[in-house]
Amino acid sequence: MFWIGLLVGVSFLATPAKFLAPSLSLPVALDVGRHTFAIFSKAEWLLAASLLVILLAGRRSSLAILGGGLAAVLVAVEAAWLLPVLDQRVGLIIAGQQPPASNLHEAYIAIEGVKLLSLGLVASVTARYLTRR
Repeated sequence: MFWIGLLVGVSFLATPAKFLAPSLSLPVALDVGRHTFAIFSKAEWLLAASLLVILLAGRRSSLAILGGGLAAVLVAVEAAWLLPVLDQRVGLIIAGQQPPASNLHEAYIAIEGVKLLSLGLVASVTARYLTRR
C-alpha cells in the first residue's frame, strides 16, 4: 500500500536518519521535522479519507474497515493533540529553552507503529479478498 510506504519512509527511516547527520544542529533537525510532519499529516488526512471511502463503498470485510477506521482515528489523534504539543516543545527548543522531559516522542512512535499494523491488516485482508475472487 502506498500509505504504508510513506509511513515507513517518513516516520521510521527519514526522521531518525536526519538526527545522524553531524552537521545538522538539533534545532535545525527539529524544525525540519516539524515541517515534514505538518505536511505528512495533511497527506495522511487525504489518505485516511480515501481509504475509508474505498472500504465503505465497496464490499470489504469488517476487519479491513476496522483497520482503516483505526488508522483514521490515529491520524486524528495525532493532528488534534500530539502534533500541536510536539510543535510547542520544538518551538521551545528552537528558542533555546529546555522543556521538561516527556514521553511524547515515544507516544508518537507507538501511534505510528499501531497505525502501520492497522494498515498492514487492511492490506492483508484486502489482498486475501482479492485473490479469492
